[in-house]
Amino acid sequence: MARLMSERTKYELAEELGFADKVRDGDWGKITTREAGSLVRAAIMKAEEMMARQERQ
Repeated sequence: MARLMSERTKYELAEELGFADKVRDGDWGKITTREAGSLVRAAIMKAEEMMARQERQ
């Protein structure tokens, strides 16, 4: 399976979303389905922002 997000990016997003304490040991199985969904939505938003910035340049 291809890696879609770097570990660093996932940890940064988890920090922003308030559940980084659950994944500090690398066990992403501790997050809830809702938190996982929030992580995916945040990643999509960041990607869209990056794409928009590139288009403006």
